[in-house]
Amino acid sequence: MTATKLNDLRIEAQGDVTLLRSKISNLTEEQLDFILTGARSHYAWQDKPVTDAQLHRIFDITKMGPTSMNCCPARFVFVRSVEGKKRLAASLKPANVPKVMSAPVTVIIAYDVNFWTELPKLFPHEDRRPHFEGKPQHCEATAFRNSTLQGAYFMIAARAIGLDVGAISGFDNSIVDEIFFKNTSVKSNFLCNLGYADETALFQRLPRFDFSDVCKIV
Repeated sequence: MTATKLNDLRIEAQGDVTLLRSKISNLTEEQLDFILTGARSHYAWQDKPVTDAQLHRIFDITKMGPTSMNCCPARFVFVRSVEGKKRLAASLKPANVPKVMSAPVTVIIAYDVNFWTELPKLFPHEDRRPHFEGKPQHCEATAFRNSTLQGAYFMIAARAIGLDVGAISGFDNSIVDEIFFKNTSVKSNFLCNLGYADETALFQRLPRFDFSDVCKIV
């Protein structure tokens, strides 16, 4: 990429952000309630399908969330078939089996420790591969951290298009990796059920910290 082309792209990007800010400065309280402050985690589901178009839309929103060096290490496996669910169930704690089996889709949010090999595509203006090559611990930490971010973007994106989510950490990562990612450089991070919630299964919202409990301004 030439210096002139890079400068043109930067100017275009700056203009895009300026234009967006001229249209909207913040979300409304109702919109924030819809995706975060009023939303809930769900573990019971209506018998209503999630379409391929919805999965594509969620990913197209998710992929625009920031990651360090635009490394984008997250990989997503959408488990929708009964056969796939049965395979996944082998990794679950017993209490999570019915939650997964009843969900329209369960997403394995994973990460590729060899994400750095794609940096020439994702970070084309400078070769950042030497930051990671031959450094497995750094690769692991970077991939795990940024895939977790992308998993959070995924959950917010799903809510933003009108779906409900329920994240699950009660499973054996090694079993998931053996079943779904054997002989690859991909590892599982966490699971997330996706669909339309059965709200009759909800209980009261659990407590949260106040700002003064966990925050400092220094």
